[in-house]
Amino acid sequence: MSAETSTSADASAGGVGEHDPRALAAEAFGTLVLVFFAVGSAVLAGEFIGSLGIALTFGFALLGLVYALGPTSGAHFNPAVTLGMLLAGRMSPRAAGWYWLAQLAGALVGSALLFLVAHQVPGLKTGEAFGSNGYGHRSAVGLSIAGSFVTEVMLTALLVFVYLSVARRVTLGSLDGLPIGLTLAAVSLVGIPLTGASVNPARSIGPAIFAGGDALIQLWLFVLAPLVGAAIAVLAHRLTHEEPHGWFSDIPFLSRKNGNGRGKAGAAGRS
Repeated sequence: MSAETSTSADASAGGVGEHDPRALAAEAFGTLVLVFFAVGSAVLAGEFIGSLGIALTFGFALLGLVYALGPTSGAHFNPAVTLGMLLAGRMSPRAAGWYWLAQLAGALVGSALLFLVAHQVPGLKTGEAFGSNGYGHRSAVGLSIAGSFVTEVMLTALLVFVYLSVARRVTLGSLDGLPIGLTLAAVSLVGIPLTGASVNPARSIGPAIFAGGDALIQLWLFVLAPLVGAAIAVLAHRLTHEEPHGWFSDIPFLSRKNGNGRGKAGAAGRS
């Protein structure tokens, strides 16, 4: 099968090409918008809208972005979601790597723009805060490091589980924005008083770089825990849904260990 035919087949199945510039531009732009508006609601308007308003901003922003960009890239805007798609066999490692780069670039640009706006507000302090996540003395309720890790794992697992359940391979339809947006709003509403609700390493990395101090020291938890949550979501989805894609089917050495090649051959024979 030629590369052109393979790319066409992948697109018709709801996937994305490994070097599709539109998908990468969508991931970068979507992550930028999500960080600027959603994190911006906490930085610029948190005292006026409270935790409920911030949570709804995250959810509504993602809902709108899924409608606009879901058919192009899947509207991940989140390395944890992309990891879930990779482990579920819906993306190749190379495609996932490009997605991660685009998401991080978008988060950094969005954070830089937000930092610029925040510095135009008289008296607004951004040092060691700036919408970053935290535990211990940086948690609104003083949540411990262990409690914060478990919280981020579980909140991310729910979000990624919903993505896996509604996505057609990688991309999303317009109507898929509603369950995904509502889920992000729900996990944000629970998580904001506890850790600031990361559930997204890119969303945490961008603001932490500009916040500095303890935000950077604690950043590791908000990168690692969401990735663990994504892996748990893949397992839960595999146990509760019929999955046409084999375990790690796009990762060659893991796919051979799990016999996915034989499974695909058998399926091809039956068809």
